[in-house]
Amino acid sequence: MQNEIITYVEMCRRENLSLQRGMNFRPSGKHYSIILMSQTPNAPYTDVVEDDGRTLIYQGHDVPRGAATPNPKECDQPQFLPSGKPTENGKFKNAADEFKLEARTPERVRVYEKLRDGIWSYNGVFHLVDAWTEREGRRLVFKFRLLLLDEEDEYSPRPSQEENIPHVRLIPPHVKQEVFKRDGGKCVICSEKDHLHFDHIIPYSKGGSSMTAANVQLLCSRHNLQKHDRIE
Repeated sequence: MQNEIITYVEMCRRENLSLQRGMNFRPSGKHYSIILMSQTPNAPYTDVVEDDGRTLIYQGHDVPRGAATPNPKECDQPQFLPSGKPTENGKFKNAADEFKLEARTPERVRVYEKLRDGIWSYNGVFHLVDAWTEREGRRLVFKFRLLLLDEEDEYSPRPSQEENIPHVRLIPPHVKQEVFKRDGGKCVICSEKDHLHFDHIIPYSKGGSSMTAANVQLLCSRHNLQKHDRIE
């Protein structure tokens, strides 16, 4: 479920992968890709949430640090490996370019966000719709535009026929950080520390916002499901 809080171990178990890098284009033959984002202090990349939480601008990744590249932040982000094969940047860019040429459907991407060491938030399913390079200081970096989908996936409870899936929004990383710290990493109702979710106190359907911590709280899965879209 979008805005679910999980541990790193749970995230890897869910995807049946050891997720060590931020960009994972269709790993292990999956029919979707995976991105790990972070806006924690000292995060290595600049990721931006736009359009009231509907759009993610994700920055590409650097060359690996090594003897030839002691400071990757001084190098252009690579599109190709020395072998000529595409890097993860290149794979995502190729998918975005093919979509813009109407040669394929948009790539489906699951996005996880780091809240703190070992703790992550599942941000939902996105479509990759654009990619480009831009100058950052003296080097070129990749940027990827992803649009959040108004749909559930296999991790979400299915709504009844009477329920409408609400238009979802990505809660900005700084709001998640503030809420997690304010609520002490536990459900505000029962103090449960597992199976947590970021919940909107006033739901989207009733005009609630994702842009302020005052409208977001931590609830365990039981109390989150009990609440649905009621205003307490």
